[in-house]
Amino acid sequence: MRLRPLIVTGLALSMLGIGIPAWSADDPRTCNELLSSDSPAYVMCTWLATPEEAADIAAFWLANDGENMKNAGPNSAVEIDCSEAENACDPSLEGDGQMHDVGDPDVDGAEDGGTPDNCPDGTKCHVDPDEVSQAEAAAAEKTASGQSAKTAREDGMRVWIDAELADDWKAGKLAEAAKKVASLAAAPGVVGVRFSSQVGYNNVLQSAEEIDKFVTEASHALRQAVPGRKLAVHTVVPVLGCGANEECKATVGKKYPLLDPDKIGAWLEKGLVDQLGLDNGHLSTEYAAWKISAADAQRNQWIQVRARAWDAWAHVAAEDAGFTGPGSSQLTAEQATKAITERIAQPLQADAAESVILWTRWQDGKGAVNRVLGDKLADSPTWEQLKKLTAIKARLATIYDPATPEVDAASDLKKLSEVFSTVYVRAS
Repeated sequence: MRLRPLIVTGLALSMLGIGIPAWSADDPRTCNELLSSDSPAYVMCTWLATPEEAADIAAFWLANDGENMKNAGPNSAVEIDCSEAENACDPSLEGDGQMHDVGDPDVDGAEDGGTPDNCPDGTKCHVDPDEVSQAEAAAAEKTASGQSAKTAREDGMRVWIDAELADDWKAGKLAEAAKKVASLAAAPGVVGVRFSSQVGYNNVLQSAEEIDKFVTEASHALRQAVPGRKLAVHTVVPVLGCGANEECKATVGKKYPLLDPDKIGAWLEKGLVDQLGLDNGHLSTEYAAWKISAADAQRNQWIQVRARAWDAWAHVAAEDAGFTGPGSSQLTAEQATKAITERIAQPLQADAAESVILWTRWQDGKGAVNRVLGDKLADSPTWEQLKKLTAIKARLATIYDPATPEVDAASDLKKLSEVFSTVYVRAS
């Protein structure tokens, strides 16, 4: 039996008052009747295997004194007799004459190929030339971005490094730029690297082929430079907001030919990225000609994401800058609560977005500062409402640029940690 609660729970749901329809009672796999009468509406039950199927499975494996189970062991080892004329064995190869499991090192303390992993003094003897060295990581930690990442971790936040590698790739400098970003991501506790934003929406890359090549090469470069870290990109997919409106899909698809959802989905299926950020900002203005409201466009977008099963391949995040305002957020407490319902709770509740990335501070082309907080980290009605979302704090993230602090990195990040569990630190 599998219990599957939807994403938004506890305080957030009670505050926002959003109901969730139950699954159909006619579903042959539903086991909702086993739930207690006081179970919340967002808790649903479905059988992975119905009781009848489970009985058949058990009968298969237990029949004839477990004969099928006994016969399900590993295949016999493949053996080659070098004394037979038809087998060519290289006499220069050496071994210890013993059988070893697949993946076992040739010698104690060695990696594949027999190269010792650690030297006698405990330092690493073999370093892949594409990997970040300890010296490079130590130097990166001393930068403003490195220090901000360290401070954020000390404040209890998960850290991503936020970078833009498209320009470097275009200039033929990807390897150098990826290594620099990776040196920041090599710090302990850093989750990964977001290596591009607005992919295909801005004017940096001009064709679908160019975009695919960039994402592929940047992903491979970072996987080599900082193995084990997750990778992310951010983009906009306007056609998803059209829903089933064919005229809208044709017009919007023609307007944004590089933002093909099938192309973007392929990045996830191929494992090029582990997280995809989708923008919510375009939803308020793009669909007026077809009388599709911002709320309906957002609903359409997340239905499409769920239908494409993108969350089966990667973590999907909704990204939103709509809570900021010139100087500080202009929303009243009531307006902020409504915005939270529409722009945070609903994407999560749609079971398509798994987290929400909120911009809390940014500067426009003229240098004007847009914030959620007031000047010098002063609280605002919007911030007070965001602080109430403790039940979903683990799903809330923001972006921080150490090059443009509000007060200083220590003060700024401490304040952000009141609302957010994750921060994307801009690479300097």
